[in-house]
Amino acid sequence: MSDKKKLVIVVTHGFDNERSSVAWSVANGAIGMDFEVTMFMVASGVDWVRKGAATTARLNPLDPPIGEMIQTVIDAGSSIMVCPPCAKVRGYEQSDFIDGVELAGSAAMLGVVAEGASTLTF
Repeated sequence: MSDKKKLVIVVTHGFDNERSSVAWSVANGAIGMDFEVTMFMVASGVDWVRKGAATTARLNPLDPPIGEMIQTVIDAGSSIMVCPPCAKVRGYEQSDFIDGVELAGSAAMLGVVAEGASTLTF
């Protein structure tokens, strides 16, 4: 188990809600503070990590584009997990997601929580 502080961020909103921008912004801040970050995408939050989906999205004009914030999360080696039933109901498969994103259920996310991660939900 790593000595880094762990943070799980659950993203429940998609393009229709500024809270999802806040989730990515908080993730980037946590990475900058040397947290081990795990993103868990559920409900319409799964839309953010489809190939091409976040390229131009910018819900908060004072934040960087979400595509850039997602790339920062990936470049940091953080985990981005997508709820399999949430993906399936939208017709998405693993191949629909950007590189670095994995289909993983709640047990995978809860494994990180069991290691002492703090959690935030947006």
